[in-house]
Amino acid sequence: MSRRPLSVAVALAATLGLAACGSNSLDTGSGSGGGGAATTGSGPTTTAAVDSALAAKLPASIKSAGVIKVGTDATYAPNEFLGGDGKTVQGMDVDLFDAVAARFGVKVEWQPASFDSIILGVTGGKYDMGISSFSITDERKKQVNMVSYYTAGTQWVTQTGNPKKVNADDACGLTIGVQKATTQQDDLTARSKKCTDAGKPAINLVVQEGQDQVTADLVGGKTVAMAADSPVALYAVKQTSGALEALGEAYDSAPYGWVVPKDQTDFAQALVDALKAADSDGSYKAALSKWGVEKGAITDFAVNP
Repeated sequence: MSRRPLSVAVALAATLGLAACGSNSLDTGSGSGGGGAATTGSGPTTTAAVDSALAAKLPASIKSAGVIKVGTDATYAPNEFLGGDGKTVQGMDVDLFDAVAARFGVKVEWQPASFDSIILGVTGGKYDMGISSFSITDERKKQVNMVSYYTAGTQWVTQTGNPKKVNADDACGLTIGVQKATTQQDDLTARSKKCTDAGKPAINLVVQEGQDQVTADLVGGKTVAMAADSPVALYAVKQTSGALEALGEAYDSAPYGWVVPKDQTDFAQALVDALKAADSDGSYKAALSKWGVEKGAITDFAVNP
């Protein structure tokens, strides 16, 4: 199969606003805002009535401001990514949480950041919450509360036709793309160790700050495959005009969690109750269906499952 020129590939990925980020590692580096994007805000996107009992559980700082400040890596379409204006954060996570925030009677201010800086931003008080397709792990739960709201696995993607005959279970010596600080980076690092332990060449990881860069690398031929969260990987396949295809099935499914400061258990439980209400009235599944990711819907919302 012929390969797209790199310049075309990068332009394509940038235009489509492709992205990716569900992570496993608790990397709290001090990365800067995603792509220098301006802070964006939005109001509630549903007509759900304000629940005074839920609103009473908001932290005093949020009640006073009337705004929930959310740190997010806006490079992870369709979960969270920048719109055509290059500033407005949009996606499944945005629509879903805006619907939840409406029940508290507050607005949401989405603040783009590098993925590996968000948890530190929450624990340090820069953000009220982190919402960025975070996989729930024991390591993270030691640092913050995590409210489960969705589930996703890892999906590999290659150029259409898999011209390099990539096998995810035997990728020794191949060049594979992945986003920094994600479960996929951990997975590939472990797979690479198995290669070297067996006397085979290591996997050559091309690690990028944003999933949009990872996708562009694959479309342009810099890598022969990439691994990302299943909804993000499959969205990339749909958006690249036949340039990419899924390789095999998703594996290692795990819940995503909203990140909340460790001392704010009442707020975390209130978010669970708001999710249950959104599930009951249909707005939860509507937010997922809008972006074609309803397969990952859950009903057992919980704090630190």
